[in-house]
Amino acid sequence: MNGIWYYVIGFFIIWTIAFIYKAYKKDSDNIEFDFPLLLMIKTKKFRGFIDKLANLSPRFWKWYMNVGIVICFIAMVFMSYILIQSLSTVFETPSVSVLIPGVEVPGSPIVIPFLSGLIAIALLIIVHEFSHGILSRVEDIDIKSIGVLLFIILPGAFVEPDEKQIEKASRVSKLRIYGAGSMANIVLAVIALLLFAAIGNFVYPAVYEDQGVEIVQVVDNAPAQGYLKESMVINQINDNVVTNATSYSDAVLTLKPNSIANISTDTGTYSFKLGANPNNKSIGYMGIKAQQHMVIKENIKKTYGDVLPWGWLALEDLLKWIYIINLSVGLFNLLPMKPLDGGLMLKEVLSYKFKEEHVKLITDYFTCFIAIVIIFSLVVGIVSGL
Repeated sequence: MNGIWYYVIGFFIIWTIAFIYKAYKKDSDNIEFDFPLLLMIKTKKFRGFIDKLANLSPRFWKWYMNVGIVICFIAMVFMSYILIQSLSTVFETPSVSVLIPGVEVPGSPIVIPFLSGLIAIALLIIVHEFSHGILSRVEDIDIKSIGVLLFIILPGAFVEPDEKQIEKASRVSKLRIYGAGSMANIVLAVIALLLFAAIGNFVYPAVYEDQGVEIVQVVDNAPAQGYLKESMVINQINDNVVTNATSYSDAVLTLKPNSIANISTDTGTYSFKLGANPNNKSIGYMGIKAQQHMVIKENIKKTYGDVLPWGWLALEDLLKWIYIINLSVGLFNLLPMKPLDGGLMLKEVLSYKFKEEHVKLITDYFTCFIAIVIIFSLVVGIVSGL
């Protein structure tokens, strides 16, 4: 089933339950409706838990975010530069895309698995919002509520600090609070990357051996359709032997548009004419998605069986998406545009030297410019992928 249907079904189930609950408990002020755009559920629970985390070591949290502020501004400059640079290659290689777990978005170079993607996004939201809450309490800012929300079909969460108290806080305190969410996402991404690398470098060589790459999807109306099928294992592309994901990528880069590709698999050899890669017209296009194909070593299989060792693959896949999603969203959130955290941090720094009207003018300019670049890149990517 197309992943989008999971969201549609979930949308109707959640909204139906919310309407029934609201009708049954008419005095329930913790639910806010704006059908069909926004459903918000607020609670005062978990505030004690956030207080405990904040009180573990307030000095540590402050110094952690003192370093975090510097990292956030470096990331802000880096992301702004990357975004502007991407305009020069936007028609060949789209650099901005919407990532929805289980849904293949036109023009997006990757497809996020449904389950791994949802877990990664849940962790993204939890560490991001709780970090805002922890630093708010460290800076003696009250938390009014904590909650979850549904924006159309996209889930989210929030921690709502007292805005009036934040306005009265010092500039450094505001910067710590604003940058805490993205900093937490970056830290989580680094932890996931280290664990991912540990599994790849220590567990994989001991447990598995590579045997080519396995086809996980054949794109509709692609050159490979009618020749290659899912679950086939590719061992050779033309004269290039394929033993793992790296050798597969190297072999694909040698393919040329409109040439004939000879693909050797575990079920036979297939030949067909290539197209041009939608993201890079100079590279030949088969229209398949593949992943490294591995088998369990015999000594491991005898000791642990055929099922248990595959858990490492699932864990590695989850860590990979935790890393990708947290890093990409964390860095994106530091772009100097409102209402992103980066825009709030930029506004706070500018207010140190400029008058309020000048700060508003500068931040509005950055917001409009970056928004135009993002929308333009998204439209080009989606159109080129159709």
